Amino acid sequence: MAGNHLAKTAFLSKFIFRLDRLRIPIWLVALTFFTIIVPTAFKGLYSSQQERDAMAQTMANPAMTAMTGPADLSNYTIGVMTAHQMLLMTAAVTGLMSILLVTRHTRADEEDGRLELLRSLPVGRLSYLNASLLVISAACIGLALINGFGLYALGIESMDLEGSLLYGAALGATGLFFAGVTAVFAQVSDSSRGTIGYSIAILLISYLFRAITDISNESLSWLSPLAWVTKAEVYDSNNWWPIVLMIAAAMVLFAVANYLNAIRDLDRGFLPSRPGKKYASRFLQSPIGLALRLQRTGIISWAIGMFVLGASYGSVLGDLESFFSQNEAMKQLLKPTDGVTLVEQFIPMLMIVISLMATIPPVMAMNKLRGEEKKERIVHLLSRSVSRTKLLGSYFIISLINGFVMISLAALGLWSAGTAAVEGGLSFGMIFGAALSYYPAMLVMIGLSVFLIGFLPKFTGFIWLYVLYSFIVLYLGGLFQFSDWIGSISPFGHVPQAPIEEFSIIPLLLLCVAAAVLTLVGFIGFNKRDIE
Repeated sequence: MAGNHLAKTAFLSKFIFRLDRLRIPIWLVALTFFTIIVPTAFKGLYSSQQERDAMAQTMANPAMTAMTGPADLSNYTIGVMTAHQMLLMTAAVTGLMSILLVTRHTRADEEDGRLELLRSLPVGRLSYLNASLLVISAACIGLALINGFGLYALGIESMDLEGSLLYGAALGATGLFFAGVTAVFAQVSDSSRGTIGYSIAILLISYLFRAITDISNESLSWLSPLAWVTKAEVYDSNNWWPIVLMIAAAMVLFAVANYLNAIRDLDRGFLPSRPGKKYASRFLQSPIGLALRLQRTGIISWAIGMFVLGASYGSVLGDLESFFSQNEAMKQLLKPTDGVTLVEQFIPMLMIVISLMATIPPVMAMNKLRGEEKKERIVHLLSRSVSRTKLLGSYFIISLINGFVMISLAALGLWSAGTAAVEGGLSFGMIFGAALSYYPAMLVMIGLSVFLIGFLPKFTGFIWLYVLYSFIVLYLGGLFQFSDWIGSISPFGHVPQAPIEEFSIIPLLLLCVAAAVLTLVGFIGFNKRDIE
C-alpha cells in the first residue's frame, strides 16, 4: 500500500528538479557567496585580536544580542565573529528559500490544477509531496556541504573543519525544518498565499521570540527553532545536538505533512477560508483598492521591519565613536572630514544599506502586477472598464507611497534610537534629509521595474540583480577600492552623501528625470504588448 502511495516519486523528483534547474542553483550560489565573502572581509577588517575585541565590545549590548543572538564575546575570533554576525541571518534566508520552493511545488501546483493532472496519471497519492521534499532536502544537503567545505577551504586559522561543517549543517537543518513547516501548512491552508503567509509568520515569530528571550530568559529561547542555530556555538564549543534536534523536528514535520496529505481531499485545506463581506466597498472595487488589499499584510510587515532595522542601527551609534577611532580598516571606509564626527561620517554608509533595503518592498509591490499577470488574474480586470494605464498606475502609486513610507520609518527608527544612544542626540533634520536624498534613486529602481514590466516582462527579476549589484559596489566599494565609474552605474552612486558631502539638488533632479522617462516608456510598452 505504501509503495502505491509513493509510486513514481523518483520520476517526479527528477521532474521537479528540472523545473527548478536554475532557481535552486541561484539560491545556493547566492547563499554561499555571502557566506564565503564575509569571513574573508572580516580577516581584512579585523586583522588583530585587539580590533576583534573592540568589535566584541560594540556587540555587547541588548540590541545586537536581539539582532544576531548570543556569542562568546571573550573568544571573538574570526570564526566566532562570522558565526555570530552571519549564521542566524543566513539561516533565516535559508528558511525563506525552503518556504518559497516547497510552496511552489505543493499548494501552488495544486491551486493551479497541475496536481490534479498528475493525479490522473499512475502516480501515488503522496508521490508529489514527497518528491518536493526530496528535492528540497537534496538542496539543503548540498547547501550544507558546499558552505561547510567552502568555509574550511578559506584556510582561516580559527575556522576548523568541524566548525565549518557545523556551520553548513546549521544552514541545511534550518532549510529542512522550514521545508517541514511549509509542507504542513500546505495541507492546513487552502491557498498558496495562505501557505506562504503562515510559514513566514512562523519564521518571523521564531526570530522575534528568540530575540526577546535571548535578552530576558535564555532558557525559554529553546522554544524557538532559530535559537537552536545560535546554541550550536559554531567555531566555539561546536555543539551538534541543537542541529540534530532541528533535523529530528524536520522529520516529524515531514511525517505530519504526509499524514495530513493522505486524509484530506484535493483542493481542500483543514483551515477553511474565512468568508468575506457580501458586498465590497467602493474602494476595494477600484484597481488600487484591490492591489492594496492584496499587499496589505506584506506592507505592514515590511514597515515594522524597516523601523526595527533603523532602530537597531541607531542603538549602536553610541559605542561606535571609540571603536572607529582605533580601527584602521574602518578608517579606509570613512573618509576623514573636518568638522564632522565619526558617527556623522558613518551615517551615509548606514543610509546606503537602509535605502537599498527600503527599495525592496516598493519594487516587490510593483512586480506584484507581473505575478498577477502570470496567474492570469489581471485579464478579468482588463475585460471590464479598467484601462491598462489605470491598472499599471495603481501599482505604481502604491510603490511610490510604499517607498516613501519605508525609508521614512527606517529614518525615524534610526533617529529615535540614535538620539537615546549618542551623547547630545542626533539632528532629526539631518537624519531625515540624508534618508530622503536616496528617494530619487529609489524612484529610478521603481521606474526600471515599470520599464521591465512594460517591455521585457520575462526579465522583471533582473531588478534584483541590479539591487544586489548596488549593495556590493556601494557598501564595500570603499574597502575594495572600486573605481568611481563602477559605483556610478547604480543610481544610488549619484546621491550626495549628506552630511559629509555638500548637498546638491542637481543629481537628484536628474535621477527624477531618469525615473520619469523609464516609467513613461514602461507605461507605453504595457499598453502595446500582449497580456500573457
